[in-house]
Amino acid sequence: MTEQMSWKTSNRSFYYQGAPEPDDLDFKPAETALLVIDVQNTYLARPDRATLDAAGQAHYDAWTPFHQRMNEIVIPRSADLLRLARKHGIECLFARIACQTQDGRDRSLSQKMPGWNNLLLPKDEHASQIVPQLAPQGDEITVTKTTDSALTGTNLRLILHNLGIKNVICVGIFTDQCVSSTVRSLADESFQVVVAEDCCAAGAHALHEQELAIINMIYCHVMTAAELKEMMKLV
Repeated sequence: MTEQMSWKTSNRSFYYQGAPEPDDLDFKPAETALLVIDVQNTYLARPDRATLDAAGQAHYDAWTPFHQRMNEIVIPRSADLLRLARKHGIECLFARIACQTQDGRDRSLSQKMPGWNNLLLPKDEHASQIVPQLAPQGDEITVTKTTDSALTGTNLRLILHNLGIKNVICVGIFTDQCVSSTVRSLADESFQVVVAEDCCAAGAHALHEQELAIINMIYCHVMTAAELKEMMKLV
């Protein structure tokens, strides 16, 4: 029988084939934050397929696996992690894409470029809010950004420092864009980072898997939510 792979051996890129297994991580709740990245209403909204033309229906169908993963896996498991984090005194923070102006003139260049990443999400509109299932509670902190990295475009680094945070658990979307950019920034600031891979998604699952291999073991450790809960004894 083949031995089941764990977070210590899976999601390895070319660079880490044959590298020693990492040690267990000692994430104390008081030094750990859970960061929910960009799980916003705009990304879960869908039109009525029947109202679309053939090209629109093809586009709709191409995105269906993403929506299934979000609704069936990512959001429920992220909500469970939030519940446990709150229970165990782990800081819960949120990042979302939102501009301060109605016309988006304060956006970064990457969000003004034509194409899919052209994002106009004024901060007070429904589309820019975190989805209800993962909404902040009480005085939990949300930062708004017009960048991919939640650190580059906000004061999140200072907030984490002031909270005494050393370890950050990242969940959210998109794995190959804002999640990856945030993870890299956190690593460069010497935070220990875990990505809960089944609490993340990319537009195509192949992109999700490719990005996990790229960032794993250098910028973060990639594991499932179940492995994280077992490691931190979150019940």
